[in-house]
Amino acid sequence: MSNNNIKGGVSLFWKLSATFLILLVIVGTAHMFLSISAAETFFQERNQRLNAPIAQSIIKEVKPIINGEIADNAADDIMHHMMAVNPSIEVYLLDPSGKIMAHVAPYKKVKLTEVSISPIAEFIATKGKECVLGDDPRNPGAEQIFSAAPIEEDGEILGYVYVVLAGEEYQSVASSLFIDYVTMLGGRTMIITLLGALIVGLAAIWFITRNLRTVIEGVKDFQAGDFSARIPVKSGREFNNVAVAFNEMADTIEGNIENLKSMENLRRELVGNVSHDLRTPLAVIHGYIETLMIKKDKLSLEERDKYLKIILESTDKLKKMVSELFELSKLESKQVSPKKEPFFINELIQDVAQKYLILARRKGVLIQSVISNNIKLVNADVALIERVLQNLIDNALKFTPEGGTITIKTNELENDVQIEVADTGVGIPEEQIPFVFDRYHIGDKRLSLDKNNTGLGLAIVRKILEIHDATISLTSKLNQGTSFAFQLPYYQ
Repeated sequence: MSNNNIKGGVSLFWKLSATFLILLVIVGTAHMFLSISAAETFFQERNQRLNAPIAQSIIKEVKPIINGEIADNAADDIMHHMMAVNPSIEVYLLDPSGKIMAHVAPYKKVKLTEVSISPIAEFIATKGKECVLGDDPRNPGAEQIFSAAPIEEDGEILGYVYVVLAGEEYQSVASSLFIDYVTMLGGRTMIITLLGALIVGLAAIWFITRNLRTVIEGVKDFQAGDFSARIPVKSGREFNNVAVAFNEMADTIEGNIENLKSMENLRRELVGNVSHDLRTPLAVIHGYIETLMIKKDKLSLEERDKYLKIILESTDKLKKMVSELFELSKLESKQVSPKKEPFFINELIQDVAQKYLILARRKGVLIQSVISNNIKLVNADVALIERVLQNLIDNALKFTPEGGTITIKTNELENDVQIEVADTGVGIPEEQIPFVFDRYHIGDKRLSLDKNNTGLGLAIVRKILEIHDATISLTSKLNQGTSFAFQLPYYQ
């Protein structure tokens, strides 16, 4: 494993760990504040519900308003009652509009002259079963839990008893306890929770990034030039999809590289072959033209025509050789894709055989077709299969002497049709058979390149059949003949 791989994996681990820690702190802080807010609301609601009857109790024990006027001893009686019930509360006597008429609260600390009646009306309507906050007379703008009850006489509301449950002493003690609670919740509890979550999270991140580091190592090796590097894929692992996708991509890239190398080799081979194989016809053309120029006044008309005919044959051969070289190179570099379509192979065989009748008659060779009328449609590229038949018949004509026969026949198979091109020519020596389909192979030197033979015809046949996913076979006996056979699938 390289240092870069180690640094990359460790760096990723610490980045993920730092991100996870920050998220934990944010979530923990938010949870702490939400918990504190919920706890404060709970304590307020609980305190208000438990102390909801206090105002009604004061009215029962004390008659604070008599005939619309505050009783002389009302404040003392309320103070006495407060000391007996809850010394931390503050009591305010309100008129029907909420104006403070009297109060039992810390001296000179009451700053409001009236409080809002709406919360009081809501508290009385719900009988203290819902948490309602009212104005705090000592702190303008602040709200406190309270208890309230109406002061009635002959069915008429004379005012209200408004009891603030969180008095000054209560607030002091509550603030101290609240600080202790926040310290406990935010300090010990939060730290312990965060540490536990952090340990578990770091362990999880380590196991996850362990597999990711394997992926990174594979990518780094491939990047460094090891095109055989692949990421191991095991069941149950994270990032298996990434590994599979990378491996498929690597296979494709490696295949493309091999194809490029193959095409480069073919290009070099083509250049070498062209430069070598074109030398002979070019030398022939050059030699006879030079002769015509040197002996132009000494040559007879017959000799001149003979030399020109040789030059013309050499240029034809040169043209054919260049055409077949490029055709074979395209086939080998997979630049040719068959355009398959359904057609009747019988009709194609008849057409090709008809084209060769005149040429065969000139040589004294008989061409015959033995085909079945029940052959179904085949699926292939018509033009390329025609080229295969032409090359096989050309080859047969070259090696079949006068009086010989070339037979083209079809045989029905289960899923394919077999096409066979047989001749009664000179045959091929057994040791030459494995090399017949190679480039420039002129079987046993029976014909040479200066006899209009390029040595590429059978190589082209094999390549055309290969791109059709088909193969070609041959059988041959010396002085008896040769037979080539291949199969094409029926059209489904």
